[in-house]
Amino acid sequence: MSIAILGVDLGKNSCSIVGVDDIGAIVVRRTMRRETLIEYVAKLPACVVAMEACCGAHHLGHLFEAQGHEVRLMSPEYVRPYIKAQKNDDRDAEGIAEAASRPTMRFVNLKSQEQLDIQTLHRVRSRLVAERTNLINQLRAILLERGVIFPVGRRKLELGVDGMLSKSAQILSPRVHQLVADLRSEWKELDKKIDALNAEFVRLARGDAAMRRLTSIPGVGVLNATALVAAVGDASSFAKARDLGAWLGLVPRQYSTGGRPRLLGISKRGNTYLRTLLIHGARAALPSLSTAETPLGRWLKAMIERGVHRNAIVVALANKLARIAWAALRKGTGFDRGYPVAA
Repeated sequence: MSIAILGVDLGKNSCSIVGVDDIGAIVVRRTMRRETLIEYVAKLPACVVAMEACCGAHHLGHLFEAQGHEVRLMSPEYVRPYIKAQKNDDRDAEGIAEAASRPTMRFVNLKSQEQLDIQTLHRVRSRLVAERTNLINQLRAILLERGVIFPVGRRKLELGVDGMLSKSAQILSPRVHQLVADLRSEWKELDKKIDALNAEFVRLARGDAAMRRLTSIPGVGVLNATALVAAVGDASSFAKARDLGAWLGLVPRQYSTGGRPRLLGISKRGNTYLRTLLIHGARAALPSLSTAETPLGRWLKAMIERGVHRNAIVVALANKLARIAWAALRKGTGFDRGYPVAA
């Protein structure tokens, strides 16, 4: 019995494995706990260990790689077509092993501990921002029910609520007044936590050469730079700049009618968080870039003059920023405002 590829379907407690030989025939099919899996793989001769890039895969990948195995991580979207009908854990593991044998399969690089730590910080910050947004919306609704209205904007609401709470004459009932004060205190605590994480991202970006190069790109700030480096590393997993844009879901879909290609909307597949950051960065940078006498500025100005919708221009600019970021990471160069790094 010689295992060439070991497909592992990861679970919280138990994992299903399927081992195939050089010709693709199944030689092993078992279910075991994670601790048993680590001991089992350590006793195997060097082979390919294939897993989906999900929670816990990078940790096990580093353990298996240290034991001399070749680790191949794949996106679950790419594995799904190889899973047979009547899906279960065994068939998932079999499909993972089959997908890992494909020569055109795109694999995910193992992330270092530093990359995983940065991604964790981003996930925590994203949750805190969502909690703050929910709190602000609830606070506005409470005040609106009592005829208290403030202008749109987080800062204007913050000043308005602080001014209302400081007044001696209470507009609200004593109980609601205390409730609003408690919500405002909770809001301040969330602000402190978010500001602390933002300061940590600034320190990380200053101490990393790749992140400093990315921050030289207009529309790519500290959050974008740290998230990109944590997600794609040196961008070596993407052969072309377009591959990164497609992975982020920023490349428009298209179909052909009578030989004429027609562009549709973006696919919205891939990393939603990175795509959101890049689109927000592009929206913020669009006003200044579109007035600059640079190749990038003239390209944006031409789209505006053609009457392209602003949202389409923002997504196109986000795609351009992703391609520039790919070139900056792969070539180790900064961004030249006169001439874009990636055409």
